[in-house]
Amino acid sequence: MLRTSKRVATARVAADRVAAMRWHQLVVLAGLASVGCGGTDYVTAEYEAQDIDRGNDWIEGGGRARQGDGATQPGARRGDPFRNTYYDFPAEDAGKKTAAVFDASCAQIAAVTQAFHDKVCLQGSGRLSTGETISFAKRDCTCAAVCPKSGQKICFEKLDPVKFPSGRGSLGTAIVPLRTVAVDPAVIPMGSILYIPEFEGLPRADGTKHDGCFIAEDRGSKVVGRHVDLFTGDPAVTAKWNQLMPSNEGVHVEIDAPQCAGLASLVKPK
Repeated sequence: MLRTSKRVATARVAADRVAAMRWHQLVVLAGLASVGCGGTDYVTAEYEAQDIDRGNDWIEGGGRARQGDGATQPGARRGDPFRNTYYDFPAEDAGKKTAAVFDASCAQIAAVTQAFHDKVCLQGSGRLSTGETISFAKRDCTCAAVCPKSGQKICFEKLDPVKFPSGRGSLGTAIVPLRTVAVDPAVIPMGSILYIPEFEGLPRADGTKHDGCFIAEDRGSKVVGRHVDLFTGDPAVTAKWNQLMPSNEGVHVEIDAPQCAGLASLVKPK
């Protein structure tokens, strides 16, 4: 039964990755900069994390297990909830290009619209109007303009849009909409397979229901402590899921749940 579950989960994520890549290829061929998704170093402004104060009444199967400063051990459920937020992948729309994005050596990657600049410097990655993708390289760049909502000066790296149609996470792998989450590595180790029951059953774009299984393969400067930031890949999906499971309501996290074991083969050690 476990082997069957692993095959199903692996097939599901493989299908997710293929679907994301095919969608991007169609976008490039059509010459469009349509909605996409990507890794981030920040929490989206609309769904900014706020402190929550919840009881520890979600203790099942042996209760909580911790190590160090609030870290979660494999096979353990956290009785105290995690903050939940969402992030997606901004795409540059048409408009006057009055801003610019630079690489880590301060060479200009592209002239961009001010609206796109202000989104991508906050989220950390996005898609240019050419169909190319860029992702966070480093902060404190002397050549970059100050990001209005974070105060950071961010430089980027141009990515292969075929290899990284939805952006790149902290493990160096292509991240996947509704599968990747950003975490604080001091609490949840990078590469962990997570089960989040509050997300199980929520709708995917193809009409199927989500299994509640995720991979911790990204992180962010504002993702600190008990906080999971779910990559939706699409602002419309962000809005929909935020309606069904609002940000900052609090979710519960289980590492290495048996029903999510099939995702383990997809994790690349950092």
